[in-house]
Parts: sequence; C-alpha cells; structure tokens
Amino acid sequence: MNEAYERAKQTYASYGVDVEKALKILENIKISMHCWQGDDVHGFDQSGPLSGGIATTGNYPGRATTSEELMQDMEMALSLIPGKHKINLHASYAIFEDGEIVDRDAIKPKHFQKWVDFAKKHQLGIDFNPTLFSHPKAKKATLSSIDEDIRKFWIQHCQACIRISEYFAQETGQPCVMNIWIPDGLKDIPADRLGPRKRFKDSLDEILSIPYDHELVYVTLESKVFGIGMESYTVGSSEFCINYVNEKHLTPLMDNGHYHPMEYVSDKISAMLLFHEHLALHVTRPVRWDSDHVVLLDDETKEIAKEIIRNGALDRVFIALDYFDASINRIAAWVIGMRNMQKALLQALLMPHDLMKKMQDKEDFTGLMVLQEQMKSMPFYDIWQQFLNTYDMDECWYEEVQAYEKNVLRKRGV
Repeated sequence: MNEAYERAKQTYASYGVDVEKALKILENIKISMHCWQGDDVHGFDQSGPLSGGIATTGNYPGRATTSEELMQDMEMALSLIPGKHKINLHASYAIFEDGEIVDRDAIKPKHFQKWVDFAKKHQLGIDFNPTLFSHPKAKKATLSSIDEDIRKFWIQHCQACIRISEYFAQETGQPCVMNIWIPDGLKDIPADRLGPRKRFKDSLDEILSIPYDHELVYVTLESKVFGIGMESYTVGSSEFCINYVNEKHLTPLMDNGHYHPMEYVSDKISAMLLFHEHLALHVTRPVRWDSDHVVLLDDETKEIAKEIIRNGALDRVFIALDYFDASINRIAAWVIGMRNMQKALLQALLMPHDLMKKMQDKEDFTGLMVLQEQMKSMPFYDIWQQFLNTYDMDECWYEEVQAYEKNVLRKRGV
C-alpha cells in the first residue's frame, strides 16, 4: 500500500496537487450524521405513526427502539467512519427518565443530557432540529396554522429548541446548526397562498425574538418543493425561505431532495455563497422525488463536494446527511453515506481547481474537457486507502456490521 500510495502521490503531483495537504484538510472536515436513520424516524416522545409527509419503507430487522440501542448502533457506525464528526438530533429524541414525560413545547436541555454525554465521550459536535411532524398538533398545519393555539405551541417548541441548541454548543465547544423545517401545505389547489405564508413568517419572527448567542447557534431554514399530502402547495417554498433568511441574516439550508428533479443543488451553491456568510446542506439521494435514499458516490454528490472545495468554502458550509432507509442494514446505511461524502470531498481536494479555472478563463474548453476526463481515471483509491490507514481502517468493514447484526440487531425482536 505504501508503494501504491507513493506512486499515486507522484501522479497527482504532476498535476500540481499536494496529496498530503488534501489528506490533512479531509481529517478536519466534520460531517453531521443524522440519528434518525437508526430508528426510521420514530423518536422517543410519541408512539403514533409518522406524519407530515415523512415515510420510511422496509422492515429490516434490528431497528433501535430505545436511546441505549440507538446510541449503541451509532457508536458502532462511528467506529467504522474515519475522522471526528457531529451527530444530528431531532427534538423527538428527547430522553425522559423516572416516568417524566413533557410535550414538545416544554422540552429542556436536561432531556438531552445523555446525548451530550455521548457526544463528549466520542468528541462529537451536535446539530439539532425542531420536530414539527408526527404529533397530534401537526395533523393539519404547524407554524402556519390558522389555529392560534397550535401556532403558539410550535413557536414555543422552536424557542425551546434554540435554548437546547445553545446548551449543546456550550457543552461540546462546537457551534450547533439548528434547522427549522415545516410540513405545512395542501394536497390540492389552494384558495389562499398568502395567508399561510404570512402566518409562517409571523411565527418565525416570534421564534427569533428570544435572545441567543449567534456565534454558538446557527438557525437555518429549510425549504421544500412538495411532499406527500402537500403536492399542490408548500408553505415553506424555496422563494419564501431564501427571502426570509436574507431579511433576518440567517443561514439557508438546502436539501438536494427538496427541489425539482431537474434542479441541482451543486449549481446553486456558488450563487448562495455570494450572498450568505454561511450555507447549510442536507445531502441525500432523491430518486424521482424526495425519497431520502442512502448517499452514494454519484455525480451530484461529487459536484456538491467540488463546489465546496473549489470555492474555498469549507469554513462556510455546514455538511449534514439526511436519509432513512428501512430496507437495508441501518448501520451499513450510515457508514456507506458518511464514507461516500468523505470520498467525494477527497476527490474534490485532489483536483487542480486553479489550473481548471485558468483554462476556463482562457476559453481553452477543449483542454479543460481533456483534463476533467483525465482526472476521472486518477489513482484516487490508493489515496483513500492511505486515509483509512491513518485510522487503522480499511474497506472490509461490512463483515463487522454483519457480525453486529447477528449478535445484536437480530436479537431485538423488531
């Protein structure tokens, strides 16, 4: 492997690429791993069905049903993922003890103490999301509801989440990205598009009226193009969310499953960076719509990574994954997605971006195409293997997951 790595390093050097520098940069890139892959988005604070356009398909054995099981599974996945990262929690993963149960508008930092302990144990940061779905008060609408009591409930929930996010940042020493997404919309043609959006705007204004440390908590707003039950009208559309974050100087969050199938987030990143100090991403793999498939090393994932790297935006872009597949081993799903995001970033780090930009500026489009195609057959795998070696890892991780499935997951009875 050392010989293969040295040869690969020399090959990249002939294109002006510093491989060792690229590896050092990759070591420090934190990707936020979403907890909800491990239990199919069930959470711990309700026993009803998923709602709000959220759906998982499949019944692979071994779903985590308790906080202990979920943390155990996440620990297993993280042991197979190189580097130190972050975990991404939804508010519905609050952990209640001694018979205490509080509704979402009353959750407090103490209900997430065990998550903080888990993060500290593994040197992780924590990101957070208010959970405005799968709840009796989310059956019709949440922050855009015409019912004032419903809106007040969800406003208080989001305010509580800001306080919890600040607690996470203080405890872990890493900023917390807190993302707001609502499932509000209509199945069929609306008679009033403006009213719900005005109520949503007013709700957001009230949520953000509480004081918090903007250096510790980055509040983001996530749009959506449509979803199950809101095929005709989405309150939190892209135009609404972009305009709102611009006005309030918040951070926009783009989920690459939340756009028309012919739109690409990779193409939007450069435009957003021109107007925003920071940008947040939920990287997923939509298949025909926002179906949240496991992230692969596909063209869009690689283009997203290239846009972050070639624009020198690693310190401005928050990268998180977002998918939930119940048809395959859930731990493998985490490892596959996280490693693929890292591979995409490494490939981007190993490209001669400055040279390519100069060729484009000189309108040497033939030479640029030749170089772009040459980069596709570079010895990337040898560099990736070297990266894994620094963490005493390799590509033969699936056998460990299979053993864990046999010894742990299949004994859970779910």
